[in-house]
Amino acid sequence: MELQTTHLVAWLGFIGGAIFAVTVNKTHFCSMGSISDWINMDSKVRFRSWMLAAGIAVVATQALVLTGVVDLSGIMYLTPNFLWFGYIFGGLLFGIGMTLGSGCGQKTLTRVGTGNLKSLVVLLMLGFTAYMTLRGVTALFRIATVEGTAIDLGAAGFQDQSVATFISRATGLGNTAAVILSTLVIGVGLIWYAFKDSAFRGNFNAILAGMVIGLLAMGAWIVTGVIGYDDFEPVPLEGLTFISPTGNTINYLMTYTGSTINFGIALVFGMLAGSLVYALVTRSFRIEYFSSRADLVNHLVGGALMGFGGVLSLGCTIGQGVTGVSTLSLGSLVALFSIIAGSALTMKMQYYMIDESFARSLRLTLADFKLLPAPRNASTSS
Repeated sequence: MELQTTHLVAWLGFIGGAIFAVTVNKTHFCSMGSISDWINMDSKVRFRSWMLAAGIAVVATQALVLTGVVDLSGIMYLTPNFLWFGYIFGGLLFGIGMTLGSGCGQKTLTRVGTGNLKSLVVLLMLGFTAYMTLRGVTALFRIATVEGTAIDLGAAGFQDQSVATFISRATGLGNTAAVILSTLVIGVGLIWYAFKDSAFRGNFNAILAGMVIGLLAMGAWIVTGVIGYDDFEPVPLEGLTFISPTGNTINYLMTYTGSTINFGIALVFGMLAGSLVYALVTRSFRIEYFSSRADLVNHLVGGALMGFGGVLSLGCTIGQGVTGVSTLSLGSLVALFSIIAGSALTMKMQYYMIDESFARSLRLTLADFKLLPAPRNASTSS
């Protein structure tokens, strides 16, 4: 029996999610962990792996665009409404949340599959808060702030918020030339940044993770934009992302008889299943509990901030940091920077709060990042 287009896309999303989960578990890929390595151990190997994934996604995705295989016009990343407040504020909140919750959306999903009950709590809180921000009570805040403060680039003559569009407007280059130039600067530039480091070049797992995740991001466009194309019942064009799909998955489970599975929901199921199978095969499945009440509170708050902030910023470390960047979206670059900043600032705060008050820890953290002058008698930065 031939599968309907919707179900074929869902199955491919499930397989892609499983591959993603196995890759993450095998290589220890973690965007939050990569920032931690950078801030706390001065190692950028895992961060370069993340940037390699983004670079490969840019080059592969723009190759699809330039050859006419996929049309990305009209997707949320390239809307002419520049949601600057969401990209910045939402990104910062997401960065703070993933640090408190011990991992971003994709890491949370993979840890649930390995038996981590802390991540299960984060996942439920993330999904619940994300759905509330999409369609529930906190959507009122999103509409009033993020959408209410949006800059209409269309009124200034810009058809979208692609970096290529800005370059074309500023230099007079044609659209194709501007896309190629942007791809070389951003995509190839990120790949060069990753491989220029000898420690990264010698780390097989870091290279493997970056390559697989970057190609999966490109594959999502093919699955939903090519395989999912149907004259009568087209599947919505959807990229590799985890925040909104997690909220939609929880809603799908609660309203199963009246709901239809889609690529994002299947992707979440694939992540959970792939991680579980990997953990069982490698005998790494372990039940992990909260160590204290404070640990529980941190993870609850972290999950809520990721769900809320992830929807405001239109994505997570993968949704914006890889998929969004692959579209050459200026907003995605802003959101990515905000997520990294939110996470890095929180990690520094946590370090100082071992010995200092909250207020002084904040002061020292901002001074470390050159956002405030160093206070007198400041502790030595790590």
